[in-house]
Amino acid sequence: MPHVLSGRLIAGNESYAIVVSRFNDLITQRLLDGAVDTLLRHGSSDGQISVAWVPGAFEIPLAAERLAKTGKYAAVICLGAVIQGQTTHHEYINHQVAAAIMQLNHQYDLPVTFGVLTCQSMEQALDRAGGKSGNKGHEAALAAIEMVQLLKSIGSPK
Repeated sequence: MPHVLSGRLIAGNESYAIVVSRFNDLITQRLLDGAVDTLLRHGSSDGQISVAWVPGAFEIPLAAERLAKTGKYAAVICLGAVIQGQTTHHEYINHQVAAAIMQLNHQYDLPVTFGVLTCQSMEQALDRAGGKSGNKGHEAALAAIEMVQLLKSIGSPK
């Protein structure tokens, strides 16, 4: 039988940072509420959660990087909503934000989770922010908790 490594969904004594975009705050506030509720339900306290508001999705990676650099947080949860308009502007934003967030995982060796919605309409965004498709803020927080615990079980790199 192989040795299975997995992350438990217990936030423990870890501190978590959440970066959330103010743009499309009808959506992002719901994502934030889902993420905070999830952290609290899995054992975090208010004092273990820091929230940094940024103007838009494009600013999320810079704030996430600064939070990661402090060494205070076990994970950084990134939340935002980019909704397609009448131009292709959203495509440029989505690709760059996703790539920058992925890079932060490797650069800082800590979970930086992606809870940035990339939707074609406000209806789709509402569905993913607590509607019929769940809450992606909740999912990003769960992923952060699980990855923190998994990395702890794997141990430090040599």
